[in-house]
Formats: sequence, structure tokens, C-alpha cells
Amino acid sequence: MFIDSHCHINFPDFADDIDGVISRMRDAQVTHAMCISVTYPEWPSVVALAERYDNIYATAGVHPDYEDIEEPSVESLLLRAQHPKVLAIGETGLDYYRLQGNLEWQRERFRTHIRAARECAKPLVIHTRSASEDTIRIMREEKAHEVGGVMHCFTETWEVAQAAMDMGFHISFSGIVSFKSAKELQAVARQVPLDRMLIETDAPYLAPTPFRGKRNEPSYVKEVANAIATLRGLSVEEIAGATTANFKRAFISN
Repeated sequence: MFIDSHCHINFPDFADDIDGVISRMRDAQVTHAMCISVTYPEWPSVVALAERYDNIYATAGVHPDYEDIEEPSVESLLLRAQHPKVLAIGETGLDYYRLQGNLEWQRERFRTHIRAARECAKPLVIHTRSASEDTIRIMREEKAHEVGGVMHCFTETWEVAQAAMDMGFHISFSGIVSFKSAKELQAVARQVPLDRMLIETDAPYLAPTPFRGKRNEPSYVKEVANAIATLRGLSVEEIAGATTANFKRAFISN
């Protein structure tokens, strides 16, 4: 009924509890989750989970927050994208919040991911924080619209959401949308068309209300759907049905 479009259940936070995580997903009617790659050294652990569990998918990518690590090339991303459980390229994008200074390497890394995605015809998982202008500009310059994908853990303005959707991207909401202080984001969540919306946990981070402050996990994605349903005056079943269909269309039908 629900799909967690973005989580990191390969992280050490889950090392002793992964079977429990999968069991609680089933109990919460979370049918699938996509485990997201953030570096090459940890990519085997992402794929191992996807191979172990039928309902876990994987991606291939290197997060913009990680400096001075093995840099991805188009060729190395294409090689990883050949795995049958890898549905997307990323997590990639720009983050000017955590890192400052000359970040041209970050922008070049982002371009590399987009080029690889276009080459293998797989969608992108994009992270942007305090960098929306450059993110949208590079997406346009590199023709990201040819593959589409998702703007994950969206916290930007309606104008940024519109620009991304104009390029065929979905907007994914995390537990932040359930926070009382997130008024601007909640306004965006009311406006995004249902056929362009995804939900996620970004586990182990950003647990939604009423689990805020605890380790997040895919079973909690139902609370993200609940929060959006309340904001829009819809049933949680309507949010679940739309976001599940959107995930399948965006990632599995490709």
C-alpha cells in the first residue's frame, strides 16, 4: 500500500535489526523501499540488501556531501546501473549548506550523474540544499528532463518544485512535512499534483511525528502519508495509492 522511495537501511544504525525493519514494513503495509547509495565503498551493502529481500530496491551514486572520496565516472556509474535491482542513479545533486568554498567539484559530480542517467536511461534521485538555483540550472543544461526522477526530501519553494516538475521530476516529501514548524513546506505539499508526489523516510534521519527524535525506518512512511492526507483533506488511502502508482511509473516502468 505504501512505498518508501528513499531510505538508507544499509547504514550501521540498522545492522542488528534489519530483519525487524523488514517485518515492521510488512506490518505497516509498506510493500517496498528503495535503499539509496551515497558512496562507492558502501554501495555493495546497498545491493546486498536488494539481493537479500525481494521488496528492497537499490540505486547507484555518490552523495554531494562526501568530499575527497572515490569520484564517480560515467563509466563506473553505468557499470553499477547494470545490476537488475538498481532502479536509479543517485543520490546526487548539490549541497551548499554543509560545505562551503569552491564547490565546482560538486557541480561536476552532479553533471557526471546526469550524463550517466541519460546514457543508461534510468531516472535520477536528486538532493538539493541551499543550492536550488544551481541545481535547476545544471538539470536544464545537462538535459535531465530526458530521464526525470525525483527531488528527494523536498524542502524548497513552490517555484523550485514547479521548475523540477516541468522537467518531469516528482517531488518527494519526508517526515519534515509533519513538523509543526514546516509551514512553507506544508503549503507546497498542498499544491503538488497527486500524480507528481512521492513519500519517503530518509531513514535513519527525520522521523515523522509522532516518532520525531527517534531512529527513522521505512515503516514510518505511513505517517508521512497521514500528514499529507490531513493537509489536503484526503484519505491516507488516496495518498498511498497515488504515491505507490507514481513510484512504479517513475522507477519500475523504465
